[in-house]
Amino acid sequence: MRQIFLLILLFFVGQWLVKALRRHDAHTAQRTGAGGAPGTASNGDGNGAARPAQAPQLAEPMIRCVECGVHAPKSDSVVVAGQPFCSAAHAQRHGTRPTGRDAR
Repeated sequence: MRQIFLLILLFFVGQWLVKALRRHDAHTAQRTGAGGAPGTASNGDGNGAARPAQAPQLAEPMIRCVECGVHAPKSDSVVVAGQPFCSAAHAQRHGTRPTGRDAR
C-alpha cells in the first residue's frame, strides 16, 4: 500500500516539476525577446518594437470532381460549363461521354 502512495506522490511531484520548468522557460524566453508576447511579432529592425501578428490563413476550399469524385483544391481545379473537375483530362473525358438517348 505504501508503494502505491509513493508512486502517486512521485507522479504529482513530477507533473509539478514539468509545469514549473515550462513556466520558467516561457518566462526566460519572454524576457530575452525570443518568444515575445502572444499576438505580437518582432518587426526585424532590431529595435525590439512589436507589431501585430498576421491573421491566420484559412484553408483553401475544396471541390468535388464531377468525373471521379475526388476532392481537389479549388485553385488546382478546372471548371468547364460550370462543372468542376480535378484535371483537364477528366473534363475532356466527361465532355466526350455520350449523354441523353445516345447513352443507352
